[in-house]
Amino acid sequence: MPSVAIVGRPNVGKSALFNRLAKRKIAIVHDQPGVTRDRLAAPCMATQTACTIVDTGGIGATLDDGFAQQVTLEADIAIQTADLILFVVDAHEGLTPIDHALAQKLRKADGPVMLVINKVDDAKHESSFGEMAALGLGAGTFVSAEHGRNMSALVEEIDRHLAPLAGEIEEATVEAVKSGIKLTIVGKPNAGKSSLVNAILKDERTIVSEIAGTTRDAIDLPYTFDGEQFTLIDTAGLRPRGRRDTSVEVFSAMRTEKAIRRADLCILVIDLAAGVSAQDRKIAQLILKEKKPCLIVLNKFDLFHPGAAMKYRRKEAEEQVRRELFFLHYAPFLCVSAKEGQAVHQVLKQAISIRKSAQKVPSTGVLNRMLQLAFQVNPPPTVGKSTKRLKLYYATTAINERYATIPVPSYVLFVNDKTLMTSSYEQYLSNKLRQDHPAPGIPVVLSVRSRRREDRHAD
Repeated sequence: MPSVAIVGRPNVGKSALFNRLAKRKIAIVHDQPGVTRDRLAAPCMATQTACTIVDTGGIGATLDDGFAQQVTLEADIAIQTADLILFVVDAHEGLTPIDHALAQKLRKADGPVMLVINKVDDAKHESSFGEMAALGLGAGTFVSAEHGRNMSALVEEIDRHLAPLAGEIEEATVEAVKSGIKLTIVGKPNAGKSSLVNAILKDERTIVSEIAGTTRDAIDLPYTFDGEQFTLIDTAGLRPRGRRDTSVEVFSAMRTEKAIRRADLCILVIDLAAGVSAQDRKIAQLILKEKKPCLIVLNKFDLFHPGAAMKYRRKEAEEQVRRELFFLHYAPFLCVSAKEGQAVHQVLKQAISIRKSAQKVPSTGVLNRMLQLAFQVNPPPTVGKSTKRLKLYYATTAINERYATIPVPSYVLFVNDKTLMTSSYEQYLSNKLRQDHPAPGIPVVLSVRSRRREDRHAD
C-alpha cells in the first residue's frame, strides 16, 4: 500500500490527525511537545484508497536553536519512505522558523506534499491562510483534527493524490499474486537448470539435453506447492561474453540478465561434480550487483565423491561453495540431484522460508539501538589525515514492496559525512545487522547519507 507521512514541528496536532485518519486512538495526544518519540504506522480507515499513515515525532522538540540538522534528517526520512507527505502547521500560533526550514526542504521532494493547516476550529481562524501561502506549498487545506472540521475535504485531497498511484500498485499487486514467488533459475550451460525445473514440476516441461545451451529463452512456468503460488523462470545458460558466438546466444544472455532483475529469488544452480567455475562466480556477482535474494543449489550431488560418507560429502561441498563464493555469504545452499530427484522438493520449501524471513524487518527503535551499540563496541576509524570519525545520527528502513514478493529492505543511515564510511566498516555494520537480525537469503543493503551542505544534492 502507498504510505502517507505526517510531519511537522511539535504540538501542531499531528497525532490528533493520525488518530482521526486511522479512526481510532493509537497515537498519544498531549499538549506537551514531543510526546511522540518514534514513528507509528497504521492503516488509514478514512480514505477510499487503501494506504498506510505514519505519525512522526515532532521536529525540534528538544532543540531551542540549531534545529536545521534535525529538520533535515526528519524531512529526508519522510521524503524517502512516503508516497505522500502531509505537512501540518498550526493556525493558532502561525508560522515559526522551524516551519519555514522544513517547508524549504519539502519543496525539493520528488513526491507530492500537501499543506495541512490544523486547529482551524471556526471561521475566524481562517484569516491565517494568507500567511501560510508564504511556505510555497499552495493554499493548503484547513482542518480541525480535534473536532473533525473539514476532514472530508482533506480525505478527498489525499484520495486525489493517491488514486493514480493506487492503480499502479493494484496492477502490480494483481500481477504479483498471479505469478506468486518468481524464481529465476540461473547458472552456466549444462549445470542442470532445466533438469531441476522438470524435477520440481515432476514433468518434462523444458528440453533437457547434453548439448550445452539448449534453453535459448527465459521460460515462465507456473506451479503451486504447499499452498504457495510460484513462477519458475528457466533461463539460458550464461557463457562468458567472449564465447557468445551467435546473435541468438547474445540475446539469450540479455534475457537471462533481465530475468535476474525481475526475480523475487534467484536460484543459482552449480554443477557440483565439475566444481565452482569462474563463470559461476560471475553469475553470482551479477546477482549480488542486483541486490537479489539468492539460494544456491549444488546440483549433481550424486556424482560428488559418491564413495564417501554423506556428512563428509556435505562438509566438503559447503567448504567449496563458501570458499569460492565467499562474497555471496548471505545465500543458503542445498545439495540436490535433479536427475535422481534427490532433495529437489527442498528448493521450494527453502524459497518459502526465505520469503518469511524477509518479513522480519527490525523496527526503527530496534535498528537504531542495534547500530548505536555497534558504533560503541567498535568505533569507526579516522580516514586519511583527518581526525574526524563517522558519526551516526539516525537510521531507518526503506522497503519497496510494490514489485517484489520477497522485498529487500534498505537500511538508510544518516551520518555526518558519508565519505568517512570505509568499506571495511560498512562490512562490519552489515555483519552486525546480519548477526543480530538473521535473514538467510536476503542481502543487507546499506544506504549512507551525509548531512554536509555540499552533499545534499549528491544524495
